[in-house]
Amino acid sequence: AIVGGRDYGASQFNRATKALRQTGSSFKPYVYATAMEHGFTPNSIISGGPISWGNWSPHNYSGESAGNITLIMAMAKSINTVPVRLAKDHLGIAPIKALAESFGVESPLEGHKTMVLGTSGMTVMDQATGYSVFAQNGFVGSRHGITQLVTRTGDVVYDWTKDAPPPHRVLSEQALKSMNTMLAAVPVMGTARRAQIPNIVVAGKTGTTQSYRDAWFVGFTGNYTAAVWLGNDDFTPTKNMTGGSLPAMVWQRLMVYAHQNIDLKPIPGIDKPFVDEEIAAKAAEAQKKSEEQAAADAAAERPPVLSSRTTQTLRDMSQLFQMAPKLEAPTPPETLSAL
Repeated sequence: AIVGGRDYGASQFNRATKALRQTGSSFKPYVYATAMEHGFTPNSIISGGPISWGNWSPHNYSGESAGNITLIMAMAKSINTVPVRLAKDHLGIAPIKALAESFGVESPLEGHKTMVLGTSGMTVMDQATGYSVFAQNGFVGSRHGITQLVTRTGDVVYDWTKDAPPPHRVLSEQALKSMNTMLAAVPVMGTARRAQIPNIVVAGKTGTTQSYRDAWFVGFTGNYTAAVWLGNDDFTPTKNMTGGSLPAMVWQRLMVYAHQNIDLKPIPGIDKPFVDEEIAAKAAEAQKKSEEQAAADAAAERPPVLSSRTTQTLRDMSQLFQMAPKLEAPTPPETLSAL
């Protein structure tokens, strides 16, 4: 499904396929995927401290240094200095650009160092296409809007399942597993908590550009991939809108609806959902207290039972009531007056 704008009558411009918007931190998965293909792991430790690349000195969103940090935490917390350091000291720009293009991104990417923080314009369609590689076990296929063409007489002229070029692998199995583990941590302990869906594993990344001009959430489950962008056509700033706010909420509501009454599939490469140790510890403690309270309530002294004498008295009273003569219902007077 594609939504290119709020009102086709007011504007026929399809923002999903035509608008080139900066992606912000939602571009970082391409950087990290390149790093995974170069031997890094989610637990690799990189400095998140200040860095300068020529005359460019990017800062983290909080304005503070992140110190030494694992890549999975850097992804979840959307630390800016870590992907910049990966590109500057270990990867280079060309491999990152090549990987994004191999994922099906057709937007013209600028081979500039600032690209790693999402300064190149991309379409919503490209974002959905690129992230679908993570959801499709590391394979990229040809995106399409037509599945089959049939003549009036029933002859099949075109069938996408047969005529389209077969998907091909663009991300190794190990890199895929690492990336999906990292991306699944973002909604659990990072910037996309509002994208969480009860009982469904969600993975993805938020993106927010300078002066809040663009806000993104691109994510996937084992069943579907979707990209959400919100912003103004004239590139004016929004009112402090981040990717973890409205875009994540829109994505979540869409996905809740899309996952009704379907067979849920797991995200490739994730054996079990990522669990924040701190959150898990709190949940375990709460469960323990609940069980202790239940045991205490069960062991609490119950009200004493009735004595045998009281029980016999109540039985005697019941028998007397049953043996008593029936009372005749009083006959109402012929005339009634109302007060």
